[in-house]
Amino acid sequence: MPKLHIIAFDIPYPADYGGVIDIYHKTKALSELGIDVTLHMFHYGRKHEKARLKKVAKHLYYYKRKTYKNPFIGNIPYIVNSRSSEVLLKNLLKDNAPILFEGLHTTFHLKHPALAKRFKVVRTHNVEHHYYKNLEQSELRYFKKYFFRIEAEKLAKYEKVLKQADTVAAISAKDTVHFLKRNENTHHIPAFHSNEDATNPGKRGKFVLYHGNLAVPENYLAAMQLAKNVFRYSSLPAIIAGNNPPKELITLCDSIPNVEIQTNLNTNSIHKLIVQAHINVLFTNQSTGIKLKLLNALYRGKFAVVNSLMVKGTNLEGLCHVKDDFKEILSQVEELSLVNYSQDDFEKRKDYLNQHFSNRSSAEQLISIIDFKESKELIKVRKSGVLNSLSHISSILSYFAM
Repeated sequence: MPKLHIIAFDIPYPADYGGVIDIYHKTKALSELGIDVTLHMFHYGRKHEKARLKKVAKHLYYYKRKTYKNPFIGNIPYIVNSRSSEVLLKNLLKDNAPILFEGLHTTFHLKHPALAKRFKVVRTHNVEHHYYKNLEQSELRYFKKYFFRIEAEKLAKYEKVLKQADTVAAISAKDTVHFLKRNENTHHIPAFHSNEDATNPGKRGKFVLYHGNLAVPENYLAAMQLAKNVFRYSSLPAIIAGNNPPKELITLCDSIPNVEIQTNLNTNSIHKLIVQAHINVLFTNQSTGIKLKLLNALYRGKFAVVNSLMVKGTNLEGLCHVKDDFKEILSQVEELSLVNYSQDDFEKRKDYLNQHFSNRSSAEQLISIIDFKESKELIKVRKSGVLNSLSHISSILSYFAM
């Protein structure tokens, strides 16, 4: 079996926020296609879900993130410098298998001389300096605002490290255009997600919903804007759902009679709300990466009303009602509140999502751009002829031909 090292910036299970959702379901899809995954993970507070991770990766390694490092010292971004590990490097050198670095976060050893002959691919989840610049603009607290500004400056300079990768796997078409400037061997590999297939959520729901990790400035700012400008005036009750909201958002929701905030829900509870909602309203002030909450809303929910930044570069605008002005968003919500979600709407959406966002197809694309030729284990497999047992993905692994 072809071997692959995956370096994750966090423990990817439970898969309950953007980046780890992509990592966990990518690892799962690769494993199902016959890839022998060794998963390296940095941890800094999340529980170790070994039993679940063992089902998708044959070998698990954990490394403590060095969160004590001063984020303002040196030129290496804090998100990278705090994930440096000599033990990780030693473990990577136990074989010659390709290495998948998940995000710039994990690229501390990308240009290390000991890995010069290894095939290295970097999965980009965002244009990170754009993401951090937007976090700065959304943040209300001075210290965090300053940290985000300095980190964005460092990340913009550090991004040139991507030329050391053999290939870059960008998460959106828009990001692909950006990273082609850093590495001409950049490919668009769509986001991996928790949905096997689109499910029909029924004709009607009783509320409108906004969901997201409310500890993230981008999300709680969007939630506050929607509560003030849209949900306050909606004829349908509104629910804002997500973990760890700031006090300002809780206070605001408590002051608006038809807005309810639900906090610290598990993934299944969020999915249930998405299904039950009549309209999923999603709004963002930045267009970095791809919003996995949008994919969840489209796979599981009924109507989706979004702003243009939410779908920019995703090719998903045809499945949504796109409005940018808050008055237009409210008008669209009111219009859709009177309409049933139809079988035709569902079938159109299901066909498109299955064609463009299948985890299996994305995994096959990723396999096709990774060169496993240096793997000793693969060489042994070739010689023994065991590779024939992988005939179900032979078209994807055709470049392994003897």
